[in-house]
Amino acid sequence: MGSNARRNKAAIDQYRKELESMVKDIKEIDKKVLNKSLNIGLREVKRITPVKSGHMRENWFTNPVKESYDGVSKELFNIADYASYVNYGHRIVSNGKTKGFVKGKFILEIAITKVDKAMVEEFKKAVEEVNRKHGK
Repeated sequence: MGSNARRNKAAIDQYRKELESMVKDIKEIDKKVLNKSLNIGLREVKRITPVKSGHMRENWFTNPVKESYDGVSKELFNIADYASYVNYGHRIVSNGKTKGFVKGKFILEIAITKVDKAMVEEFKKAVEEVNRKHGK
């Protein structure tokens, strides 16, 4: 093998190592961005949840990050029985007849909008950090 081939192989090996470290960084970035964004969403959804007894506000949770073939996922949910009625609205029924309708508050949708914005911002920050780390 000539000296040129050795230099090329060394350069390719170095490039491969950099790519592998960047892939590891990307997986960690996905988790970090998702966690930060959903924590912002959790804070927002608890802030805007209407309070009578505090039960619904106390029952907002996120589950741990799940890794899959497609990427990572995490859920924001409420375990209060009546949360869907408050969020989406419901009929008012008396003696089997509909007397009216209570409009939904769409709490979860508002929080998801905030999560989406936070994800974009956090991802931009993370990409800039990786670029600085790898000298790009």
